Amino acid sequence: MSVKAICQLAGDGAVKGCVCFQQEANSDLVKVTGSITGLARGKHGFHIHEFGDYSNGCVSAGGHFNPFAKEHGAPEDDMRHVGDLGNVLANDDGVVTIDITDKMIQLVGVNSIIGRSVVVHADVDDLGKGGHELSKTTGNAGGRLACGVIGIAK
Repeated sequence: MSVKAICQLAGDGAVKGCVCFQQEANSDLVKVTGSITGLARGKHGFHIHEFGDYSNGCVSAGGHFNPFAKEHGAPEDDMRHVGDLGNVLANDDGVVTIDITDKMIQLVGVNSIIGRSVVVHADVDDLGKGGHELSKTTGNAGGRLACGVIGIAK
């Protein structure tokens, strides 16, 4: 049996999308699929944030989900926030197709991402390697264009 979750993304502008999560029983891997529209062409930071709250816009989502108090990094790094999913790439039409498999996010257990938020950022996530003062905390990924709460899906 698998566990499924879904997140409807919305922002102040034209950015919107739907992100689906699926974790098979007895697996540590979570499959992330979906699409986002309305983005500028290029890479955009894509993260799980700590709170499932956007009562004050995407700012209310808090920081990246980081239960182990690690520095920001790339999805393939051992030193990373649980919520660090790297970048998504928008094509010339501003459309992103998401197809990610991740080993750190979970849909079950004490560190489940259900009830937290997905945030799409304005800029490229430098994956903690950019040398900017925000590289080790946010990847210097810029403003929050869209967000949504991750909920249980049927």
